[in-house]
Amino acid sequence: MLACLLWPLSRLYGLLAELRRLAFRTGYFRSERLPVPVVVVGNVVAGGAGKTPAVIALVQHLQARGLQVGVVSRGYGRTSAHCLEVLPGTPIDESGDEPALIRRATGAPVFVASRRAEAARALLAAHRATQVIVCDDGLQHYALQRDVEIAVFDERGIGNGWLLPAGPLREPWPERLQRGVRAGGRGIDLVLHTGALPAFDGFRSTRRLADHALRADGSRVALEALASQPLLALAGIAKPEAFFAMLRARGLVLAETRALPDHYTFDSYPRPQDKGYTVICTEKDAVKLFPRQADVLAVPLEFSPEAAFFTALDALLAPLLSPLPSSHGHQTA
Repeated sequence: MLACLLWPLSRLYGLLAELRRLAFRTGYFRSERLPVPVVVVGNVVAGGAGKTPAVIALVQHLQARGLQVGVVSRGYGRTSAHCLEVLPGTPIDESGDEPALIRRATGAPVFVASRRAEAARALLAAHRATQVIVCDDGLQHYALQRDVEIAVFDERGIGNGWLLPAGPLREPWPERLQRGVRAGGRGIDLVLHTGALPAFDGFRSTRRLADHALRADGSRVALEALASQPLLALAGIAKPEAFFAMLRARGLVLAETRALPDHYTFDSYPRPQDKGYTVICTEKDAVKLFPRQADVLAVPLEFSPEAAFFTALDALLAPLLSPLPSSHGHQTA
């Protein structure tokens, strides 16, 4: 019923979004082309769909191929607006939690800025050997031209198929799959499903918890060693209950769970009263919790797209990769 009431607003949202896309297609708004291939990993639906694990898996795959990869992001939730490189000592409120996690998981250079094109220019200036840039989110950020677009979906698929705010869609689907807004009129190149039950065709992936948890110093604790301990599980992610269910499926005893808002900062979070519980959380939460509470444990998520996904990605990138010049130049479209 509420969706029906909001449907007129969704039509207005769609009209404004289409006018914005048209402004970029016609050159009224400036769109920047970089001298290296750009791969955008993003969502057509609002809310978390497993984008960050997909970015990490993609970067690690390209690194395993011997490519120099950089990552750019807006850095959702950060308090600063300036462009900066995310380093191990960068405060989370300046970088955002997801860029910090990507940097920690991959070691790749990560730059954040409100305009991803600005972040990409800074990355190329600082890391001139970069061969591929992966854009964390940004399917709708047309100011940065892209060579490969990857849309990530979870079990929700496209929901009721309506645009925001009546539905979950940021843009019409499957229109973007069929037409797109990039030069040449091509649409989404690859569809990757992060859930166990894909709602429609696309490449599949598996998600499982690692067999260990990480301490703040990087050392490991086997999950089976935690099976006999009462645990307090925290999760400030889009789907906290999914994390809790995965912990229980591994035989862990959750004496208490605390589901927190996505991107929760922990600025006002009180340290749990000592009940003898071991505190366990996601890696995304850990980048914010470790500086405050070094004795928490973080359980990594192992996210694995099917091999055919990487084969298709490599085929798209192959003609775009070339020997690097001595320095990067820039041109605009």
